[in-house]
Amino acid sequence: MTTRWSVVLSCADAGGDEQKTREALAELCKIYWRPIFAFICRLGHSVPDAQDLTQDFFVMVLKGRLLERADRSRGRFRSLVLKALQDFLHDAAKRGRARKRGGDVQFVSWDDWMAEAPSQLSIPAQESESWSPERIFDVRWAATVAERALRRLGDECEKHGRRSVFDVLSSCLAAKREDVSYAKFSKTLGLQEAAVKRLVYRLRERYRALLRDEVAQTVEKPNDVDGELRYLCAALNAAE
Repeated sequence: MTTRWSVVLSCADAGGDEQKTREALAELCKIYWRPIFAFICRLGHSVPDAQDLTQDFFVMVLKGRLLERADRSRGRFRSLVLKALQDFLHDAAKRGRARKRGGDVQFVSWDDWMAEAPSQLSIPAQESESWSPERIFDVRWAATVAERALRRLGDECEKHGRRSVFDVLSSCLAAKREDVSYAKFSKTLGLQEAAVKRLVYRLRERYRALLRDEVAQTVEKPNDVDGELRYLCAALNAAE
């Protein structure tokens, strides 16, 4: 199985297609904006400084310096990013970093990023105040990956003329079966309960497949996927 992370590693090892490497790496990085920004904020940095530090970190990543620290035995992009981020912030603190805002390189528009739809997987504010930066990073990572899968499922439903079905049923995709009110959804959609149950089953199956695909893009080997899925589910459960 070829994943974005395996593409990055193989191209780096073989001195391969630089453009292909950057594209795969840039796509991976989209998953980590929120986790990294939240991690830096939790360390006590102001929002403007956290924006700058996040931006600087990704410039370093996209210039390929992250790969200099890559430990192939770890296999997971998530693990490598967190370690590289901690090293980066330590180095920045030692340098007494004082870069002016509005630097010459920008990976993403902050206005666009901050204007994204509110998270469906919200993090409880009061409980999270006592969380460590590492836990904030893990939960934000898990939520972002899950939401990417959910967004893809919504797009697929819209493509097949079933956006309204997705909008009604998406809230129960990760819910326990006993918490799903099929009668309520049946009334809302104007369908028999049996039909609603079949739709929920199919949506859940497809959501799991898309979630697995999203996770797979962040590991090097297929054998790592199940472990990362368990880690993701544990992080989301910890946020409930």
